[in-house]
Amino acid sequence: MLQNIGTTEIIIIAVVLLILFGGKKLPELGKGIGDSIKEFKKSVSSKSEN
Repeated sequence: MLQNIGTTEIIIIAVVLLILFGGKKLPELGKGIGDSIKEFKKSVSSKSEN
């Protein structure tokens, strides 16, 4: 699904996020999303080991 996203789409998404959340909130939002993805991957890998 995400393999077909090009540079133009990423730029459009970044601009929309900047408009919606403002420049000060974006680092917090990115950190939260990154932490969520990391936790999800950790839980998936621990379940596959069991």
